[in-house]
This record gives sequence, C-alpha cells and structure tokens, in this order.
Amino acid sequence: MTSTTLPLSEGTLSFRSAGSGPPVVLIHGVGMQSAAWGPQIAHLAQARRVIALDMPGHGGSTALPLGATLEDFVAWAANAITALGLGRVSLAGHSMGALVAGGLSATRPDLVARVALINGVYRRSAEARAAVEARASQIKDGQIDLETPLNRWFGDSPSEIAARDLVAGWLRSVDPKGYAVAYGAFARGDATYADRIKDITCPLLALTGDGDANSTPAMAQAIANAAPNGRCVVIKGHRHMVNLTAPEAVNAALDTWLATPTQEDPR
Repeated sequence: MTSTTLPLSEGTLSFRSAGSGPPVVLIHGVGMQSAAWGPQIAHLAQARRVIALDMPGHGGSTALPLGATLEDFVAWAANAITALGLGRVSLAGHSMGALVAGGLSATRPDLVARVALINGVYRRSAEARAAVEARASQIKDGQIDLETPLNRWFGDSPSEIAARDLVAGWLRSVDPKGYAVAYGAFARGDATYADRIKDITCPLLALTGDGDANSTPAMAQAIANAAPNGRCVVIKGHRHMVNLTAPEAVNAALDTWLATPTQEDPR
C-alpha cells in the first residue's frame, strides 16, 4: 500500500492505493481517515486497484472552507476521481462518505459504475436531526466530545475494543477545523440527495449493522427500496463501524456487490 498526494483545485488530495485491476474508490466518514478502510483495502486489492481517499480536512487532504455543504464535498469527490484518471469506478462510502458517494452517484453517473453506502444516513427524524446539528454547533465552537460517539459505536467485546482504540486515535488526530467543516455538512446533508436515490440506476448496496442507532437498518432498507437496482444487507450484532468490527461480513457483501453486472457508461 502506498500513500500519495495530488494537487486539486481545492488543495491537496491525499490517498492510499494498493493492487491493480478495475478501480474501487473508498471514502471514509467524519473524523476518520483512509486508514479506516484497512481490512477492505487488504481484501479488495487482491483483485482490484483500491484507492482510499482522505476526505477534505482529514489525513493529508486540504480542508474545504467553513460553511462547505454536502454538495461541495460531492464536487470534491468528482474532481478527485477525475484527477486520478480512473474513469467509472466502483464507489463505496462509510457514514458521511456514504452521503458523498450517494450524491455523486445520483449526479455524475458517468463516474460511478456501482455504489455501496455503508452505515449511511437517510432522512433523519426531526429529533435525530436536532441532536446532530447541536453536535455540529459544539464541534464548530471547539467542544469536541469523543467518548459519546465511541460509546455509541462500540460494544465491549475484545474485537470491538481493539477497533475502538484505532478509531479513538484517528478522532484525536483529526484537524479540528476540517472536522468541524465536514461535520457541519454531514449534519445538514441527510436529505440533500434523498429524492435523487431513485436516479441511481447502477447496482447499489446499502449496508449497516443492526445495532446502529443513527444509520439504522430501516434507513438502509429505505435507500435500497428507493434505488432501481438496490440491495440491503444488515449485519447482526454490530454497530456504526461495521467495516472494522465485522470485516469478513462486510468484505463478503462487497464481493457480491462487485460481482453485480453494471450498465454501459451512460455518457
């Protein structure tokens, strides 16, 4: 696996790449970095070229300006895939990365051959939206509480404790400004492309854990139902960081998704 940077109009793009073959692009969630896809990079790179992007303001990628919206992150992702010269890709996103991947798939089908939305949010309830917007406001003001999300995302089994330690390290190392900008877009973005899911005609996988209270199984099923070629997978006994706590199950679901035939390039 190699770590590389590339100039974009928005600044520096940092990413990890491994393997060769058809391209798979991975976009992580808020507060994480490309390393959070470690189990998927190792598995998928056996047969494909895997490119895990550092989202703006995370890892080595330049942050977007304060007030950036989900649309701005989608435009960034389009620029990144274009600059990398990948053509149409299989695109997977986790949490906020799922919002970005969904938005890009709906608006730029020329860039996306398949899309996987892992622990994605979709049309939050008014109560859930108020809670996440309040957290975004606190983060913007420099009040960063790590224990609350960690307690929500992880149980106390040995495998979950090991994953929690990794995630805690990434959260502690993230740039506060980049974190605040991304979290603000995440908090406001759950409905931005919700009406466009029906326009995503490529194979779509919506995957979550049955214990994820914020990216719920009901949300995943609703996404899959709205997409013309959607499929829902719910992994029992796991929560929000399911790609780290249940990597074998997630990798198997991704293998099935990657084996699904795609349409011709719609351009």
